[in-house]
Amino acid sequence: MILLDIEGTTTPIAFVTQVLYPYARTHLRSYLDRHGDAPQYLALVASFRREHAADEAAGETVLPWARGAADARPSVQAYAEWLMDRDRKSTALKELQGYIWEEGYKSGELAGQVFEDVPRAFERWGRDGMRLGIFSSGAVLAQRWLFRCSSAGDLSSFLQWYFDTHTGSKQDPGSYTRIAQEVGELPPDVLFVSDVVGELNAARKAGLDTIMIERPGNIPQPPHDHRLVHSFDEITAT
Repeated sequence: MILLDIEGTTTPIAFVTQVLYPYARTHLRSYLDRHGDAPQYLALVASFRREHAADEAAGETVLPWARGAADARPSVQAYAEWLMDRDRKSTALKELQGYIWEEGYKSGELAGQVFEDVPRAFERWGRDGMRLGIFSSGAVLAQRWLFRCSSAGDLSSFLQWYFDTHTGSKQDPGSYTRIAQEVGELPPDVLFVSDVVGELNAARKAGLDTIMIERPGNIPQPPHDHRLVHSFDEITAT
């Protein structure tokens, strides 16, 4: 099995930072106004409040939550924007962003960008009988829509699994152990491809095979001893 990161691996970092993040921020207020009574939103409010309380307890400079207010949307918006400003890997924020991006993909305002070698590799790996999965800090919903509405067409049929921070941190070896168990593979039979050394180190500690990929625009990484490639064309199914 091949397990892939998204940002900087299948997809340019610039698409995430310059398209997806600004889109979510711009449409945040509108989404909350239109979906304030939706079950999916009401479930998120409790998650945001728990995270906000944890940040307060840790001494973070968060704006006070309007406790007792009939409408939590102003507090959710203020805290979500605070999290965005700090690029926090908040599970609640990622889920909310996923709902906002889903609307953008459905309307055609968004199209998921992938590197040009991605569809070619997906097809080749599929022909070779290799099963594919995604592990990203973005919510599973957002992952599905990115590949369903990608710049190269619908690539979702090539992907069998999606994992996000509900599985655990990407720098926690336990996350990769759980993924191997979920897909029914021994850890050495799972190849994890990412552009972040810390994630690869965690995967290796869990027993996974690892490959570092360097793409244009990626963040420079510290020295490492993971196999290095610059394109999916260099990765063959084994």
